Amino acid sequence: MADPLLFHPRAYDPARFDPETRRLLRATIDWFEDRGKRRIIEDYRSRAWLGEFLGFAAKEGLFATFLTPASAAGREDQRWDTARIAALNEIFGFYGLDYWYAWQVTILGLGPVWQSDNQAARDRAAELLAQGEVFAFGLSEKAHGADIYSTDMLLTPDGDGGFLATGSKYYIGNGNAAGLVSVFGRRTDVEGPDGYVFFAADSRHDAYHLVKNVVDSSKYVSEFRLDGYPVGPDDVLHTGRAAFDAALNTVNVGKFNLCTASIGICEHAMYEAVTHAQNRILYGRPVTAFPHVRRELADAYVRLVGMKLFSDRAVDYFRSAGPDDRRYLLFNPMTKMKVTTEGEKVIDLMWDVIAAKGFEKDTYFAQAAVEIRSLPKLEGTVHVNLALILKFLRNHLLDPAGYEPVQTRLDAADDAFLFRQGPARGLGSVRFHDWRPAYDAYASVPNVARFREQADALCDFVSRAAPDERQSRDLDFLLSVGQLFALVVHGQLILEQAELTGLDEDVLDELFSVLVRDFSAHAVELHGKDSATTEQQRWALDAVRRPVVDDARSARVWDRVEALSGSYEMAP
Repeated sequence: MADPLLFHPRAYDPARFDPETRRLLRATIDWFEDRGKRRIIEDYRSRAWLGEFLGFAAKEGLFATFLTPASAAGREDQRWDTARIAALNEIFGFYGLDYWYAWQVTILGLGPVWQSDNQAARDRAAELLAQGEVFAFGLSEKAHGADIYSTDMLLTPDGDGGFLATGSKYYIGNGNAAGLVSVFGRRTDVEGPDGYVFFAADSRHDAYHLVKNVVDSSKYVSEFRLDGYPVGPDDVLHTGRAAFDAALNTVNVGKFNLCTASIGICEHAMYEAVTHAQNRILYGRPVTAFPHVRRELADAYVRLVGMKLFSDRAVDYFRSAGPDDRRYLLFNPMTKMKVTTEGEKVIDLMWDVIAAKGFEKDTYFAQAAVEIRSLPKLEGTVHVNLALILKFLRNHLLDPAGYEPVQTRLDAADDAFLFRQGPARGLGSVRFHDWRPAYDAYASVPNVARFREQADALCDFVSRAAPDERQSRDLDFLLSVGQLFALVVHGQLILEQAELTGLDEDVLDELFSVLVRDFSAHAVELHGKDSATTEQQRWALDAVRRPVVDDARSARVWDRVEALSGSYEMAP
């Protein structure tokens, strides 16, 4: 029997979506299942380019349907709908991150185009999507990474109103095959931010030189160089500050996809891990008879459920965003930073149980254990996103504003605001609804109540023992504070989604017992920081809590984990 909290390919019924979305999601699952586990693993190990997969996607119009906003659509079912994009991310992650990556960098490459007023470029992008082409996002460089202030992609005026672009880009997915590459550069004749330019390039042009794939993978993460590439008016997507904003706003759209890809990876790996552990006999007993094994697998399960609950709820805020509601700017880096690092913990917990099995070449787990590491490091590192999250700390914890409740957003609507986010600044002015009611609704759940004590303690810390001016320049110290804050936000959206979906309170209680332990661990880490004051050290130890233990509850949650054994195995 399938666990309703986890994705199960054979039981999956996306009834919440419109008919064409359901058809495409089901067709994608069937393509992978028909291909089979052995072929999927062999493609991964042989670093084969994804030509057959992209051929399937082109035939079905998959990317064109999901990634063409209504403003550029040629069919009624085309729209940019974050809910169904999230569902497809999870499916791609479940079968292999290489497939997801080709889709993800297509999303990034489209970001500057769909934000542009250049109708010729928009029409070209829509037509390329319809033809099944992929896209690329030419932002980072070998010497500067994603430091776009220092770009060395130079555009020299050609005397006829256009430019000749020369320079290289590094770590650019799909750079080997993209019909359109959105490239960031700067003019040689204009100083400062006014000189920035985003333009469209074609990887098949003679002045576009593919250097190499910089990783050993089916994911073609390219280095390419432009030598006098002609950039005409129809190629220019953004100029000046608008080009800078388009880069950051595109990352806002793209980074959200990492959370659901991580979830898909963990779900497939969990089926394998529990099945193996349940059927492995040591000292005359199944491995799952050992208490530490049960704890690790149960912790992995509830962490995974928490990842899904948080991400599903974040979709609602993403889709409901607008000029007067920018709460997504917190929940978005949370999905990137918190959910993906939770994914690493989930894989590590299961790997501790299955041990050497996790290295075997005929398992999905072996590639999951590698691929899960990449997601916290793409679209900004954990530290970059945690520093971003810190900008919202005081307003979120201490200064709530009045908002109407955001409902579950599974409607077939176009998320048009994502391509008119506006200037990428003013984060300190973003306000949030009160986080406390989400906790109040579950005050009777023992570990939610225990964690609420820690959340209230964090508010006291911010009010009475906040970092001083010197500590505000100590990023190492601030990141510890950020981890504590992230846990409170994580718990909040989990609880909101739990109430919307009627989550089993045993699972919720077990999940929050894990979060209580996490908060205590980060408090102890803060206590040990070199710059922590005596008052902060005292606060940190006072914030440590022991989870509420309930053996009967834990046993019931374990029954759910144990039932995963043998419930799914990909066809060979």
